[in-house]
Amino acid sequence: MKPTHVLFVGATGSVGRYAVHEGLAQGYRVRALVRNASRVCFGPNAEVREGDLTNVDDMRHALNGIDGIVFTMGANGGPTLNEAVDYGAVKNALDALGGRPARIALMTAIGLAADMDTEYNRSTQAHDWKRRSERLVRASGNEYTIVRPGWFDMEGLDDHRIRFQQDQRRVYTGPGDGSISRRQIAQTLVAALGCEAANRKTFNLVDEPGQAQSDAELIALFAALEPDPHGAPFDGYDDPANFPPCAQPKRVREELTRIAHQHTERTTS
Repeated sequence: MKPTHVLFVGATGSVGRYAVHEGLAQGYRVRALVRNASRVCFGPNAEVREGDLTNVDDMRHALNGIDGIVFTMGANGGPTLNEAVDYGAVKNALDALGGRPARIALMTAIGLAADMDTEYNRSTQAHDWKRRSERLVRASGNEYTIVRPGWFDMEGLDDHRIRFQQDQRRVYTGPGDGSISRRQIAQTLVAALGCEAANRKTFNLVDEPGQAQSDAELIALFAALEPDPHGAPFDGYDDPANFPPCAQPKRVREELTRIAHQHTERTTS
């Protein structure tokens, strides 16, 4: 389904700001979830809604009348903050929806599935919590696209051509392995909302030498991707089996089961 009224979670972030403006440019009715409305200005056509993404009641209020969600939040902190923001925002949104459908575009990180046993992830658990958030989206039964972008705004001067990758067993070590502009991340996320060929697709997003593509040209890139498999463990296409569900915290297992059950109830009632 193509949404009409889209909530942007992480709207004041470095990618979220671009995503809000891209949503407006693409003709969506835009609502931006922010902590402090007095500190932001997206223009007269964007609705700004104050709220805390870590609070499910605030999320429920923000999602009233919404049929699409773009997630661009990122905590860049330690395990507790990464759980509350990167994972918690997705969990709270799905709980707030209560099984009501919404088209989802979620930004996580390049090489997320392969990059589980590194010093960075062991200290921050950033990829752990992002991967768990992805699983919630897939388990929800909603139409979705999951974008794993490379390093932000570190591309070469002539690198403007968007490329999608699904080699999820490769460990990416730095910008030389894949970079992408924030503006093009936003373009890809918003373009995915209205593209049937983007549904149930998970991919790394980088750029390469060449001219930037139009939104219409991105459709062919989405169509060439392999879809994610159905069912548990709710991983993406080509994700390695290095994050077993049985090894997840009890609360995470329970939350995944609850979200999946909401989808089952919706489709069988």
